[in-house]
Amino acid sequence: MPISLTVLEKIIREAGSLAMRHFKDLENVGVSKKSPRDLVTDADVAVEIYLKEALGKAYPEYGFWGEEGGQSDDLSSRWIVDPIDGTHSFSRGQYFWSISVALEIDQKLVAGAVYAPALDDLYIAAKGSGASKNNKVISVSSESSLADSMIATGFACLRSYLEDNNLNRFARIAQKTTGQRRFGSAAMDLCLVADGQVDAFWEQELNLYDVAAGALIVKEAGGTITDFKGNEGVFPKQILATNGKVFNELLTLM
Repeated sequence: MPISLTVLEKIIREAGSLAMRHFKDLENVGVSKKSPRDLVTDADVAVEIYLKEALGKAYPEYGFWGEEGGQSDDLSSRWIVDPIDGTHSFSRGQYFWSISVALEIDQKLVAGAVYAPALDDLYIAAKGSGASKNNKVISVSSESSLADSMIATGFACLRSYLEDNNLNRFARIAQKTTGQRRFGSAAMDLCLVADGQVDAFWEQELNLYDVAAGALIVKEAGGTITDFKGNEGVFPKQILATNGKVFNELLTLM
């Protein structure tokens, strides 16, 4: 069955409404740690349950992989979902968090949507059809100088146990750019690259559900997605998204 972006938009917006009901009542939202480094809230669980049911009803032929509930048996064609990317921001009442939904068929991303309910910004793309924000076509920036670029990164949860925890990389790159941002949602960071609001983003030690939808949106907006060695593809343990014009200069600093 062909994917309807209209249906996908309806489902992810309804998921956003559900998340916002929790967001507006944070003092009564349960927050716990599923590991020493990762938070989970009642909202994460509720939104994922809704998305699994709604997507399963609309497209029963596809499997499902959610951050909180794990993977279904069908791995060849599946929805890849992060119910709330930026849970820590969400739990503190900050606005920069998002819902990320991607469809992968035979290891290829074919559709993706990232919705930031508190900002009411919806990014959506289908393979070969371009990317949009709130129904307007978007594209990556035209900045060609790294010295004049604004870049974004992240320090996913607590990674002090890693020898390579991104601090040294950040120190190198920050000295070569005009502005640095750390927003706290990899899915949204990728969308900001697609929308030309930042010129590049990198992060490491992520999972596919963090970046799948955003990576497709960047590609469809004319950007590049590689690992830190320049290999093309979606490598969540190392992801470098750029407008394509600062790619070579930034890659040398990776």
